[in-house]
Amino acid sequence: MSEPFISINELSKRLGVPAHTLRYWEKAFDGSIRPVTGAGGRRYYRDIDVQKIQAIRGLLYDQGYTIAGVRKLIASGDLITESKVKKGKEVKAEVIEPKVKSVTAVADSIQIDAALELLEKARAELSQSPTPNIS
Repeated sequence: MSEPFISINELSKRLGVPAHTLRYWEKAFDGSIRPVTGAGGRRYYRDIDVQKIQAIRGLLYDQGYTIAGVRKLIASGDLITESKVKKGKEVKAEVIEPKVKSVTAVADSIQIDAALELLEKARAELSQSPTPNIS
């Protein structure tokens, strides 16, 4: 991101998420998202907050997680690590991909395994059946 701060309206447009949803996520995820407030209480998001919101949006909208599921990922540290200050230098925070698979990925994996098993059974049956004598 080029600018140091982005307004809630700009972030809302960029991500396709209503501003009231962004405000709700601030509360729902127990302070993981902390925008800077300017004059009149306007919210401005730092780059790390934008990264967190993008990760949360992807989990909720694209992968089908629930709010509670994302909370668990954040609480376990499997989603986001906060930036830390080491010897006077701030170490940039990382957004970590969740270690668990989405429901869709698991379902696809099960279907692929079942299809492979059927193909193996069919191959075994074909190899055991006598070949027809075509004259």
